[in-house]
Amino acid sequence: MSEVFEGYERQYCELSANLSRKCNSAALLDGEKKKQKVSEIKGGLDDAEALIRKMDLEARSLQPSLKAMFLAKLREYKSDLNNLKSEVSADQRGRLLMSTERINQSSDRIKESRKTMLETEELGVSILQDLHQQRQSLLHANNTLHGVDDNIGKSKKVLTAMSRRMSKNKWIIGSVIAALVLAIILILYFKLAH
Repeated sequence: MSEVFEGYERQYCELSANLSRKCNSAALLDGEKKKQKVSEIKGGLDDAEALIRKMDLEARSLQPSLKAMFLAKLREYKSDLNNLKSEVSADQRGRLLMSTERINQSSDRIKESRKTMLETEELGVSILQDLHQQRQSLLHANNTLHGVDDNIGKSKKVLTAMSRRMSKNKWIIGSVIAALVLAIILILYFKLAH
């Protein structure tokens, strides 16, 4: 038996058990701790691959009778290592899918926010246009009221002048009537007196 191969084998078995424990504990973690644990696992996988290469070289250098037995063990260890790599890859794919899903959700929220912002902007523009039209209407009404106020002022002056003329005309007519009545009385007096 090869003591060198068995030394590598012991190291590999310890490392493999340690990696399995780390994989199980990494599944329970999240965030930075999980990234750190996955990084440790990847380093351990690299070390395990190096040990398998060393065992492969050692096994191939042995006598044919021992070689077949050691290569069979080596195939099992390679299979075990590939399973560990698959677990790590599956975990990374799962995290990648979760990250992609979160990014997609964030993108959807951003699109919704943008849509809401555009609708709000359109509503704001519409309100500003309505306010501008209302301002124009109010300015036009204000100008019309000033024109009406000017016309009312002119009408008031005309009515005041007409009222004065009517008063003057009443006095003139009253004076004429009084003069005629006085003239009739004087004519009657002189006619009856003679």
